Amino acid sequence: MKHLDLRPVSIIGVPSDVGASVIGARMGPEALRVAGIVQAVARYGCSVRDCGDLRGPVNPDAPAVGGYRHLPEVVAWNQAVFEAIYDELRAGRLPLMMGGDHSLAIGSVSAVARYCRERGRKLRILWFDAHADFNTSAITPSGNLHGMPAACLCGFGPPALVELGGAVPAIKAGELRQIGIRSVDEGEKRFLVEQGIEVFDMRYIDEIGMRHTLELALAGVDAETHLHVSLDVDFLDPEIAPGVATTVRGGPTYREAQLCMEMIADTGRLASLDIVELNPALDHRNMTAQLAVDLVESLFGKSTLLRLRSS
Repeated sequence: MKHLDLRPVSIIGVPSDVGASVIGARMGPEALRVAGIVQAVARYGCSVRDCGDLRGPVNPDAPAVGGYRHLPEVVAWNQAVFEAIYDELRAGRLPLMMGGDHSLAIGSVSAVARYCRERGRKLRILWFDAHADFNTSAITPSGNLHGMPAACLCGFGPPALVELGGAVPAIKAGELRQIGIRSVDEGEKRFLVEQGIEVFDMRYIDEIGMRHTLELALAGVDAETHLHVSLDVDFLDPEIAPGVATTVRGGPTYREAQLCMEMIADTGRLASLDIVELNPALDHRNMTAQLAVDLVESLFGKSTLLRLRSS
């Protein structure tokens, strides 16, 4: 048994809410910095570099066109995310993307998937969210792209996003595990089943417990696996995390969320991370950002007692 050191970390802010239904997530990166995310990661022996914020188009606050809202702007932001994440991975660093809305995961996960394809590594994505994010323009009337990133990554969406990483689909359905889901549109429910997406919804978690859920979600992760975590802050119950635009009651408790992060840390395989949908305009005294930073600390090794990780 030995401790597995994490790679040096690059923190990348992406202040965009062009894919969201409500403005405000653009302020998420700065709220996380104020809450001490850089210091929190450094506290656990990681070399940390804050790369600052990416730049992109402003939110035009316009209606959907052709079934997609703000598509050119979402594409531009995701192209910037893809390039930044891919560059940090190639440099041997662990990219931590601070959003911004969840549409930005199209760029980050596409970059991770390309990196894994080029190196022949397995990929496992843990998608913590209240929503399945598996909508398409034919299913959702809103056209908000933060409800579509998982579908885009699996090959269903506008070509400019689906083809971003150079392979279609960017990921295979079997590489994705969704955890904490409790709000799914009717058409989206059928589509998830048709595509074989493994979803651990809140009823499932209630019935078998969070520990067993994470054991299943992490099954098969080994030394050849790149483990990517995409954490939408609305995964958490709004009682403890009010600073999101799309709250859904009945989410995981503080301890359940901490257990998820601790079990991921125990694998020693975390290789890239998204934190998205934090909306400081809706938060109370930055408490949601502080909770997110607390969870990040657990991902990077914080625990009540000293626990050794197996190699």
